[in-house]
Amino acid sequence: MKIWHEMRRFPLAVRLLLANQLGVNTGFYLLIPYLATHLSRNLGMSAAVVGIVLGVRNLSQQGLFLIGGSASDRLGARGVIIAGCALRTIGFALFALGDGLAVLLAASVLSGLAGALFNPAVRAYLAQEAGERKAEAFALFNVFATTGALIGPLLGSALLLVDFRTSALTAAGVFAVLTVAQAVVLPARKVAPSEGGVLADWREVLGNRAFLAFALAMVGMFTLENQLYLLLPDGARRTTGWDGAAGLVFLVGTVTNLTLQLRITRALKGLGSRARWITIGLLVMALSFLPPALVAGGSGAPDGTADAVLRTLPVLLGALLLYLGVMIAQPFVLELIPGFGRTELTGTYYGIFYVVSGVAAAAGNTAVGWAMDTGERGAPWLPWACCTLFGLASACGVARLHRRNALPTTPKPALTVAA
Repeated sequence: MKIWHEMRRFPLAVRLLLANQLGVNTGFYLLIPYLATHLSRNLGMSAAVVGIVLGVRNLSQQGLFLIGGSASDRLGARGVIIAGCALRTIGFALFALGDGLAVLLAASVLSGLAGALFNPAVRAYLAQEAGERKAEAFALFNVFATTGALIGPLLGSALLLVDFRTSALTAAGVFAVLTVAQAVVLPARKVAPSEGGVLADWREVLGNRAFLAFALAMVGMFTLENQLYLLLPDGARRTTGWDGAAGLVFLVGTVTNLTLQLRITRALKGLGSRARWITIGLLVMALSFLPPALVAGGSGAPDGTADAVLRTLPVLLGALLLYLGVMIAQPFVLELIPGFGRTELTGTYYGIFYVVSGVAAAAGNTAVGWAMDTGERGAPWLPWACCTLFGLASACGVARLHRRNALPTTPKPALTVAA
């Protein structure tokens, strides 16, 4: 109830963007986790071709965040958000209707480009509309995103009992509804004219060394957060011998977010600098991988209920700590980004932040994957230790930037524009 009460305190545009994020993650996770299985099992594609299709989607999104951010600044976030949702509607529909490689690649490009458009635009719009309450807005944003990431796979697994096409068309339908809702409800804002060209904007942001250092320091957060979908579910399955244990990881996160995210952000907002809590959040994320490491060598079916619980608890404790670390750090990270430069370049800052962090985090995930493969040959603790080191390195990076006074101390007020 407190979540809905807090949500109603924001303008209608913010409320729609929060509901939009719930729908975006529901539609995304309804389809994408099952795409590889569909391509290989239903369409008979080789692992290499499946990797190309999935890689094109990821590259289209990660590589084009900068385009989405700049478009948000120059054309207005509203239009970019609507265009992104419309493109993902088309892309997901193509996954349902097309079986040829050319169609599937087009679907991957469109769905990736869609994310590249609306992700930075949504955050820029939210930062501007929330004003001085950015931290609370991004805390709610995290709650709705996490909830959608749980609902999506559950709904997707149910729809797959019919067939993949039904699941894909449902996901496309979710984005179609979001497109219409935003076209109807989101208010149009006049965009302040910007001096110079897009390249000048990019040079200005890329020339901000403090911002780039911060984006690189946050690589650990993105890498560790991604382990909610890779290392932790794998660890839960391996230690318990039960595939359903992976679902408990997401359940822990959703319940924790719904009950604690707003309380944590409100409590910490007035206590110390944002950098302090980002650092502490990263430290909590780093330490979250130690409890699962204690049972990482377990395998096979548990010997009764008591053994199953004992095996599961360290992994769930790790998941709980990881979610808590994200809840501490992430709202303040998103709140600080606009403070690095001019308000007119908010979208560009978010776009470049996600390009830098996304590409670097992909390298981090590759390292974790290597550690998982290597750990199977006698060192099951290795990937967990690797993640702990990633988190500690990021925490040290943010702490160093804070000591050098390189981070914004007070979030900048939103740009006031005419309706």
